[in-house]
Amino acid sequence: MRSRDAEGPSTRSVHAGRVRDPESGSITTPIHLSSTYFARSTQELTDYLEGRRSANFYARYSNPTVEAAEQKIADLEGGERALCFGSGMAAISTLLLSQLGQGDHVVATRELYGGTFEFLERVLPRWGITTTFVPPADPKALEAALGPTTKVIYTETPTNPKLTVVDLGAVAEIARKARITCVIDNTFASPINQRPLGFGFDFVVHSATKYLGGHCDLVGGVVVGARDRMKDVWYHRKLLGGILDPHSAYLLERGTKTLALRIARHNENGLAVASHLAEHPRVRRVYYPGLAGHPGHEIAKRQMSGFGGVLAFEVDAGREETARVVEALELAYLAPSLGGVETLVSQPAMTSHYFLAPEERAAQGISDSLVRVALGIEDAADLVRDLDRALETLP
Repeated sequence: MRSRDAEGPSTRSVHAGRVRDPESGSITTPIHLSSTYFARSTQELTDYLEGRRSANFYARYSNPTVEAAEQKIADLEGGERALCFGSGMAAISTLLLSQLGQGDHVVATRELYGGTFEFLERVLPRWGITTTFVPPADPKALEAALGPTTKVIYTETPTNPKLTVVDLGAVAEIARKARITCVIDNTFASPINQRPLGFGFDFVVHSATKYLGGHCDLVGGVVVGARDRMKDVWYHRKLLGGILDPHSAYLLERGTKTLALRIARHNENGLAVASHLAEHPRVRRVYYPGLAGHPGHEIAKRQMSGFGGVLAFEVDAGREETARVVEALELAYLAPSLGGVETLVSQPAMTSHYFLAPEERAAQGISDSLVRVALGIEDAADLVRDLDRALETLP
């Protein structure tokens, strides 16, 4: 396969990982539903199991349709290998379990997806694995939290749901000096807007449910990294059984073909809507890294090629009044998730971070009047009108 280093993001989105079928001439990647695969010799099976050759053996280990999606995403992220999982949390939990053991320690930035926070705070301690949470925009606090048993630094940027920006170069340098594995959730940025492996991160994870799939019709996750580092992740996926199913892999590979085009519109809508809300009299504050007043704006300009389609804002009202604003929207759906062609809206305190204790939400700065908007690809002017009309319902 020829090198794609000189190709643009949209060309990569379309052509990376493409499998040409000389017999059928199919343009689209076929859906391979077989649960098992024959080998031409016993030696071929042995070579596969010991990693000396690429082949297919059993559907819990690998699948041709899944591999097509994996190759595409690895290329987009600038990584050597990707592995697809049945959900974003399957990807995150399997990766962490592959890197951690009893007595190990994790340092994680505090503003995380709610499921990730729960896994670190409530599940890993059952295996004797502890986590220290630090402010996401404070590299010095992160470095100070490292200890002799720290094995993983975990972060995401922009963060969920307040879009705080983490300095990728600073975090990667801290990890490199301490010889600690660093992991980042790149879901909010996508590989079009941000490529953390180039900053020195060891692993990138995605909820493929979001921008990569792009149409709210699949659930999946991805881990990307260097080939040798991914061997143990593959081993744990094989044993834990979290591989993505072939049909979802087909949808993921198909959806990713339009990723660069969709991200361009998400970026446009994000900046337009955030700029408008920043001037609205019933909005206390807008969180969006594309705004010049955002604390992480300069860092975001250095490490991102676009600022994404997710923003958050504080309504100048209480919990119930904010809920009525969200419910009054007509174009935006009241729903979790993000990254689809439709705009979705939610109150994080009532959705993604609902299961956190009130003091945990307060520690992350998630108030009852915080609204997260995951902008779709509709026309920005229509989205602005919808938000204005909903905000007019406030007393």
